[in-house]
Amino acid sequence: MTEKKPVTNARMEAIISLCKRRGFIYQGSEIYGGLAGTWDYGPLGVTLKKNIENIWWKMFVDDREDMYGMDAAILMNPAVWVASGHVGGFSDPLVECLECHKRQRVDQIVDEQKHKKILSRLKSTSFNKEVLDKVVENISGSPYEGVEDELEFDFRKGVIEKHDEFEKYVGESMQSWLNQSVVCPSCKKKNWGVPRQFNMMFKTQIGATEDAASVSYLRPETAGGMFVNYKNVLDSMHPKLPFGLGQIGKAFRNEIAPRDFIFRVRELEIMEVEYFIKGDTWQEQFEHWRKEVWKFIEAIGLSKDKVHELEVADADRAHYSKRTIDFEYDFPFGRKELYGLAYRGDFDLMSHQNASKVNLEYFDEETKERFVPHVIEPSFGLGRTILAVLSEAYTEDEMAGEKRTYLKFSPAVAPILVAVFPLLKNKPELVAKAREVYAILKNELGGRVIFDDNGNIGKRYRRQDEIGTPYCVTIDFDTLGENPGNKDTVTLRERDSGAQNRISVGDLSIKLKS
Repeated sequence: MTEKKPVTNARMEAIISLCKRRGFIYQGSEIYGGLAGTWDYGPLGVTLKKNIENIWWKMFVDDREDMYGMDAAILMNPAVWVASGHVGGFSDPLVECLECHKRQRVDQIVDEQKHKKILSRLKSTSFNKEVLDKVVENISGSPYEGVEDELEFDFRKGVIEKHDEFEKYVGESMQSWLNQSVVCPSCKKKNWGVPRQFNMMFKTQIGATEDAASVSYLRPETAGGMFVNYKNVLDSMHPKLPFGLGQIGKAFRNEIAPRDFIFRVRELEIMEVEYFIKGDTWQEQFEHWRKEVWKFIEAIGLSKDKVHELEVADADRAHYSKRTIDFEYDFPFGRKELYGLAYRGDFDLMSHQNASKVNLEYFDEETKERFVPHVIEPSFGLGRTILAVLSEAYTEDEMAGEKRTYLKFSPAVAPILVAVFPLLKNKPELVAKAREVYAILKNELGGRVIFDDNGNIGKRYRRQDEIGTPYCVTIDFDTLGENPGNKDTVTLRERDSGAQNRISVGDLSIKLKS
């Protein structure tokens, strides 16, 4: 048996095709032509999703003494998002192609490394009006030399004077560079409008009257609901610091250009912890949670060599963060962010305390101190986790001289743990025994057991391989006692190797749980 890796684009297309064909993930509203950035989870997809959620919840909430679960409302008082900075700053750079009128995210259509290199060199060059006037008279030999040969002088001058706009991918200087250097992905022309910031929050109206007072938003993240309930948890549960709140929930972002299957979407789910600490302990707590993220990565079956820690540079971190790590995964379309771990200081609670005028201080009964706690935030995108798990599991090999496609899921996340077959569906005695074994396993293992008698045994094996079922149990005539030495034994087939072994019905559950 030899394993092959498809080329990158073909691999992603194959994963998407398998997801639809086998009931994992469907395009949202497909019979009406779909809706960009929305995806529906089918019977196997929703089970895969629940398995991952359950692992996360058990690891980060149920198995810890210092964690409390939360499920905050999606709709919140809009003042929450003003205080958190989302109304004023939750935005992406948007530009419209003036030829085809498609809208794009500027940071996704430029060469990001080249952009940052130009910006860095321009910002490090000091100019004043006197120098600029002299440079205009004689460009040759000017301090501009070596910045970027293909950039026009007027553009360079504009960028230096407005480098903050260029850094945010907006403004006329950014437009000038786009028109020089970037073709539209849709029409291949270079005719761009002026890039501007686009707020990604979905607005909605609450109540019968549509006016400014009725404006609300679908939450763009789940953290806000935990921050505004921090005091409620203090008053009702009386936790001792450090402690955390954990939540799995929906968030909504009006992405300009959703892409890469379920990687960048408009409706997403986040598994998130807000862990409240004393500020002077942040480094040890940060390291603790870094290790916890790696434990989760291992628990869901991702290869450690495909996950990479990226230490976010000072210039790229939020202004309130002293340290942020992005955990990136090698997806078929490139290395992209999977999880984030941030030390947020006391920014969030202080912002809400100042805006709401409600005291959010913690009182330490031992030291008699009052202070606003700081926060460590490990954040996990559920959809991206599912995509990483699917990407990791997708395998093509050859078995018995035939090409085989299968999902090499860890048993912990596989939607179906075991499938039970009668060798022949037209033999009532085999079907009855298979149903008996199926009922035993269903009772002892729960929902991840299915009965399958559709098609011949070879087709059933291939179908179960393709949906990632780790084990198949076949009831044959030996099970019924045709060979007395094998009575009440079954054939247990292992997915990855195809190996088959006989095992007694009584030992099945123990084997499958191990």
